[in-house]
Amino acid sequence: MPTALDLIDSLCRFHPRLCSPLRSEPGGTVALANAQQTVEFLSFRRTFTLLILLVVLPSAGLSGFGVVAIINERAAVEKRLESTWSGRLTTVWNGVKGRLEQLEVTAEAPLALRSGDVQLVESTFDLVNGEVVAQDAKLEAVVKSLGAELASLPPRPVVFSASTPQGVFLLVARRTGAEVHGGFVSLAAVERLVREVGTPVLPSGEPAQLAVLPLKPVPAEGVLARLASGVSEVRDAALGPPVLASLPLPSPVQDYRLVAQALGEDPVAEASARNRTVYGVLLGLFYVTLALGVIFTGRTLYREARLSRLKTDFVSLVSHELRTPLTSIRMFIEMLATNRVQDPKEMETVLGLLMKETTRLSTMIETVLDFSRIESGKKVYDKHPVPVAEVVADAVAAFKAQRVGAALQLLVKVQEGLPTLLLDRHALAGAVLNLLQNAFKYTGDDKRLELRALIDGADVVIEVEDNGVGIPRRELKRVFDRFYRVDSLLTRSTEGSGLGLSIAQRIVEAHGGRISVDSVVGRGSTFRVHLPRET
Repeated sequence: MPTALDLIDSLCRFHPRLCSPLRSEPGGTVALANAQQTVEFLSFRRTFTLLILLVVLPSAGLSGFGVVAIINERAAVEKRLESTWSGRLTTVWNGVKGRLEQLEVTAEAPLALRSGDVQLVESTFDLVNGEVVAQDAKLEAVVKSLGAELASLPPRPVVFSASTPQGVFLLVARRTGAEVHGGFVSLAAVERLVREVGTPVLPSGEPAQLAVLPLKPVPAEGVLARLASGVSEVRDAALGPPVLASLPLPSPVQDYRLVAQALGEDPVAEASARNRTVYGVLLGLFYVTLALGVIFTGRTLYREARLSRLKTDFVSLVSHELRTPLTSIRMFIEMLATNRVQDPKEMETVLGLLMKETTRLSTMIETVLDFSRIESGKKVYDKHPVPVAEVVADAVAAFKAQRVGAALQLLVKVQEGLPTLLLDRHALAGAVLNLLQNAFKYTGDDKRLELRALIDGADVVIEVEDNGVGIPRRELKRVFDRFYRVDSLLTRSTEGSGLGLSIAQRIVEAHGGRISVDSVVGRGSTFRVHLPRET
């Protein structure tokens, strides 16, 4: 009696068009799917790279703009403070200048001057007949260096500055006939005058003080001289109070300046620190939000790319799996319709094969529909107290019914005393059946399967072990993905939609359990269903 393959081969000789789908390469669909996965993965990488560039470049520009804004803000604060204090310093100096032009002479020789109750002269000199008589040797040297300039002084006291090799000094002198009497002016006394004049001008509670300081010398030409000047300025800024504004004094005291110094915290530094803190916090929040947005967008893009890949895999796998039974059914129907089968035994064989193919097609469609119900959340589980041993028995009975006449060794070990759990009997038996079918399909010619049910700690464990090709370690995490099949020679030539393990996992998880897998390439795999005994 001819076999089904003989019948199909004879039909193919007369109708090669019908058989062309069956003669395609087994790995064609897999190769196509892999190519599409590669293209979609590259597309995802390009999209994600473009996203990163579009996000990083503007954010880097924004960060740079923020740093420049802080620097400009500091400069603006300094300029604003200097503008405010410059007007105040001018007003204060005009008042001090008026006080210095109306000094009261309390003694001629040695000269003693005062403004109000402030004594100005701290060390005196007398110039008589070209001879200098001074209380201080330094003062004597300064007076001698001035020479003829003292001869042109008016009779009233004049406060002036002198820049000599010995340093910068503030002096006061008046001419009385042919004699000149004068002395060093106490800077402390001048600053006291400044504070007396400045008290009404300055706002109450202003954290600042006024001082009279020598002008900073203009740095000499040359790198070393400029470097020394810069170091000196840094040292002065670090050791002394911060200068808010500075007013160079006019002649005859052109060697000095009136400055406003901050007391306590530098307002410029305080404002700048506040701006840096606010900007740092805002920038941190921006980058945290940006990172979360990039992660969320990246995950969304990845999910979309993966979903697109799964759709492609689904179409490829389902079309490949449905094409074979449909082609076989069509050929068998055509054989019957054209009366090519006359022998009753051949008729019985063809009808048996036709029923087998329709059952196979129906099973595949039911698998897809069942998976669709599980994914959409419409799957309803009818849970009742069921002994675990009965679930195992149902799965074994269904498996044997589907594999009648198959060459395999199936060893079933059920531990005594397995508990009764709250289960959907048919659904869980279907999950175990999926594991058995998966083990059968991916095992070679010498098929040895072992099904065990036992108690392991707080769980009831159902194990399905095979002696198949095994699963590479890198693939273990993906075997439960939808439509995923390990790419090997055996899987390319084995029917399947890649949904069995995924459905089994979701059924077990719906019962509060989990599925694990151990595998060694070339030695086989062991799938374990863990069900908590409290279920």
